[in-house]
Amino acid sequence: MLIPARMSEAEERRWVGVMLDKLAAQESRGVLGDRELTERALHLSEQYFDGRARPRSVRWVTNQNTRWGSCTPSEGSIRLSHRLQGMPEYVVDYVLLHELAHLLVPGHGPAFWRLLEAYPRTERARGYLEGVVAAARLPHPPAAGEAAREE
Repeated sequence: MLIPARMSEAEERRWVGVMLDKLAAQESRGVLGDRELTERALHLSEQYFDGRARPRSVRWVTNQNTRWGSCTPSEGSIRLSHRLQGMPEYVVDYVLLHELAHLLVPGHGPAFWRLLEAYPRTERARGYLEGVVAAARLPHPPAAGEAAREE
């Protein structure tokens, strides 16, 4: 954390405490635990699929770096990539619905996409995720203080 050099030691301690409290509040507010994630999935299933998709488990995982989510229908398990944490709620809801739909319809055929038509933000969420993927492929600008070289 950068702070002005003119701050006293007491001001610095107070300011660091305030900022750490703010960060902790943001993190706790923005990330659902596995139990809340399961509850959210059941709510979405009820709202969009008449409760027909009933996952046995829904959890965050850190080993999915090329997928946003995955589902094992035979086990009723859904896993969401930790990379979704902090993204808008409608995006996480879309990925949950996508995986819930796989509990009802395997593959990505017309019947699968018809299920997702019930969610009004499907296209917006897909566009958001496509933008995240595209942004990751862009060249990174030089770090602060690094001079850009022209060739």
